[in-house]
Parts: sequence; C-alpha cells; structure tokens
Amino acid sequence: MCGILGGDKKTWDYESGIEAISHRGPDMRRVLREDRFSLAFARLSIIDLSEAGMQPMTSADGKVTIVYNGEIYGYGDLKVRLGKKYQFVSASDTEVILNAYMEYGDEFIDYIDGIFAIAVYDRRNQTVRLFRDRVGVKPLYYFYDGRHFGFASELKAIERMLDTEKLELDYTAIYDYLTYAYVPAPKTMYKNVRQLRPAHKIIYRITDRRISKQRRYWELTINDRVGRYRKDEALVDELRALIHKSVHEQMIADVPVGTFLSGGVDSSIVTYEALSANPDVESFSIGFDDKQYDESSYYKEFTKTFGNHSNEQVFDRGIYTDLYKELKNWYDEPFADTSAFPTYLVSKLAKEKVTVVLTGDGGDELFGGYEWYRQVYQPSVFWDSASVSRLYENYVSFDSPFYNSMAIRLFCETLQKACTGRGYMSKQEKIQFAKQWGIPRDYDDYWFLREYDRKDLPLGTRMLYLDFRTYLPEILTKVDRASMRVSLEARVPLLDKEIIEFAFSLSQEERCPGGEMKHMLRRAYPEIPKMIMYKSKQGFSIPKKYMGNKASPTKKILHEVWKIK
Repeated sequence: MCGILGGDKKTWDYESGIEAISHRGPDMRRVLREDRFSLAFARLSIIDLSEAGMQPMTSADGKVTIVYNGEIYGYGDLKVRLGKKYQFVSASDTEVILNAYMEYGDEFIDYIDGIFAIAVYDRRNQTVRLFRDRVGVKPLYYFYDGRHFGFASELKAIERMLDTEKLELDYTAIYDYLTYAYVPAPKTMYKNVRQLRPAHKIIYRITDRRISKQRRYWELTINDRVGRYRKDEALVDELRALIHKSVHEQMIADVPVGTFLSGGVDSSIVTYEALSANPDVESFSIGFDDKQYDESSYYKEFTKTFGNHSNEQVFDRGIYTDLYKELKNWYDEPFADTSAFPTYLVSKLAKEKVTVVLTGDGGDELFGGYEWYRQVYQPSVFWDSASVSRLYENYVSFDSPFYNSMAIRLFCETLQKACTGRGYMSKQEKIQFAKQWGIPRDYDDYWFLREYDRKDLPLGTRMLYLDFRTYLPEILTKVDRASMRVSLEARVPLLDKEIIEFAFSLSQEERCPGGEMKHMLRRAYPEIPKMIMYKSKQGFSIPKKYMGNKASPTKKILHEVWKIK
C-alpha cells in the first residue's frame, strides 16, 4: 500500500520524487511543503477509500503529521481505547497509528502489528521519526549527508528527489551483492543512502540536523533448548488457531482480496484459510513450460479438492526475455533472485481482478522448510553431531585443509548455502572484483551473517534464525518490488508477530521431530491433500537454461542489467 517520501531541503524536487514511485500508489498523490520539512504520499486505496483516509494525515491539533506505507491488523481494540480520548474522522488504520503516537509517543509501536514503513513529523520537538516493521516487509530508505535528511519507499524516489545532487556508489555494497545476491541492510549501493533495518527506528532532529543511531524496538526471544517438552497436539492446535486468526484479519479490505497459490505447503494453507473467510476468494498461480520446474499439478489438485476459482498463466522463455531488462526498474540496485520474473507475472495476473493478495512467504524460515536443514536433523552416517558442528563453525574457512576433501567441500557448501541464502559466489570467485573495486584485503565478506549468527543456539535453530534474518529479507524484497510494480499489495499472514514468536518458542525437535521438515504445518492441516503437503520442496525459480550458457545469474545481471563491470 502506497509510497512515501520526505525531506528537509527546500530545493529538492518532491513532486518528481513521489511521481517516481506512483506505481506504489496510483490512486492519488499529494505533496505537503513546509519550511522545516516536506512530506509526500502516493496512495493505493485499500481501507477507507474516501478523502478522509488520504495522507499526509495531521493530528487534530495540527502538531503531528504522518505518512505511512503498509497495513496494520487487529487494531479494533486499540481504536476503541483511543476513541475515549480522540475523535476519529475516518475508518483508516492510518488515523489509528496517528492517534496512538499522540497518546503513547514512540511506544505506540508496541501496540500495533502489521507490515509498515512509518514517518512521523512532530512539530512539537522538530523531529522526524522513522519506523520499519518487525520483519522488513515494507522498504524504507533514508539519505543523510550530515547537512540534509530525506527518506522514501524506494531508491528511485530519492534519486529523483535529490535532482542534480550526485550520489556516489558504495562498492563495498556492490561487493556484498556478490555474496548475498542482494544488498543487505543497512547498506544500499550509494554511500549516503541507507536502509532502515527491520524492527528499528531512527530519529532525525531538524533543528541541529542530527540523526540518531538506529535502535531496535522489538527483540525476538528464541528457544535454545533441545528435546521435546510439550505435547505435539497442543502445539499443532495453537499454531492452527494463530494462522486462522492472522489470515482472517488480513482478509479485511475495502477492495478485492485474493491469494498466490504455488501448490506448496505454505500458500495452500493460506488459501485454505482464506476460503474459510470468503468462499469466493480467487487464487493466482504460475506454471512453467519446462516440466522440471512446473508445479501446476499441485495447485490444480488443491483447486479440484476445494473448488476455489483459480487463475493461471504459463511462464516461458519469451516472457523471461521481455522482462529481463526490467530488473533495474523494479529493484533500483543489483538483485539476482530470478524468481522475481514469475513473481512479477503472477502479480500482474492478480492485479486484473484484485488489489490485495495473501502469500505464503515465511513458512520455510519459521518451520524448517529447506532441504539443507536435513543435514542437521538427519545427519549422514559419515558425520556425527560433533563433525557437523565443527564444519559449521568453519563454514567460511574454505582455505582449511578439510576443504580439500570433495565430500567435506560439498558438505561445507551445503551449510554455506543455508547461511548465505544459497551463497551465490565464493570468496575465491570474488577476488577479481575486490581488486577492481578497491575492497580491502581484510574485508569481512560475511559481516551480515556474523551479525545474526547465534552460536549459543542448537545448530538447527541457529541455521533457521540465520535464514530468517539474512535470507528472508531477499524474498520479501523480491515480492514487494514485483507486486508493487503493478500496484498490488502482498500481505504475509504467516509472518504475523504472534506466529513468529510461536515458531521461535519451539525447540528444534518440537519444530521438526525426527527431521520432518514443516512437521507443525503439515500436522495442523490434515484436510489438505497429502500430495501437496508431503511433496518435495521446490523453489519458485525459472529454468536455468533461460539464463543462457553457464553464466552465474549474479554476475550476468550485474554486467548486463546494471552495467557495472
């Protein structure tokens, strides 16, 4: 929902900046220019389609204004509580956020859950406060050069807003892209532009032009125990109740809502629950002309079983060729997840009928859906637990003598992929780029991993948490840009705050007893055909032959799309 932008320099082009992200909000645009700070908004109308729901939205006393991208859920009780003191003039969730800030200050964030990027301009103390949702579903970038400050939903809006001011490339960020296939927060490809990290806030003080350090406002408690302590049936019942609640809350909108249905466990569960809220909900799916990648038989089995109306399109090489050069327009900086192409196509298909879709994103990272976790839960007869742990401790030490063994090399690479989101380039492959771009020899390629690597956790939980923090952001970036490019809001009910906290309250054996991936989700929904629930994990990727030759997508996209050599 929507695009937001703001800044403190009078000569910046706010109209051009917000126009650059009008695809995020095609229904209406508005710019509020003031001497101290300006705000801009592009609206995708979803809740309260009237003028009363438009932004920038200012408090009744005229002292606080907000712009906000996203949705919050289950805010009915909060609105009732606030209604005892504040008069609401709209049915929008925006006004709930605004009045919650008026009442609780920065602590308002503890009272809301959802997907959001929020900017609060408080004239009482001349500050601008930025908040990003707990997982990082909605993007938020900010520019700061020591003299001026600005923010926007996408990089292209900052580029256009700054107009003639030149942004300098940060080659360490582009080098990081070679490791992760995207640029990890807080970096961007520009030196003076940063991403606000998920679950963080910052405060910019307008009077002295000073920005505070990023501060985390939400901490995730993680179960560090091994073994099973709670009855499986009780856990399964609790999980199902949480998913039911989340999906039903996220079905609320004043526009049509559908689902993405891939034929996998997660999207099937979300679609099943969506049908329980609205039997007429439509699903949208993508098949492939290459049978090795095609999962149409699974989503067709779901449709056959539950009778929902399904919309589908087949992805082929011709579509890939047409879309290939669009990557730069979608993502603004190097991004190499080629599943962006079918994600864009299914978004475009859905937009023909709905404005909001529910997706199954997050299920793999919360409940152990990736095949590489089997190396932990079902270790090979050649590896005992101590060996696995020892290899994991050295997952970036490819110069060690152990790495010369092909078997150990393959095993190390499996763990490496789990830790880096499929590790697109090894350090050895990147040497030429490091020399060319002046990257220091002692540069830590894996700083992003180390930041979230919890060595105090059991290995299975440790890998899961690392993927949640370092691989999931890539998926969320992919879906947000691809869906919002066609003005479609993608909601993620499995990433509800309560579901996340439940998932990480599980021990690794409770999560995947006997090494069964996604055990909890499968047990919770026995109605869904076993053909779907017990099929092998298959990613939403395009056939490798579409890329041509044997070129690495990471390198190919950097050279051909972003023209960075």
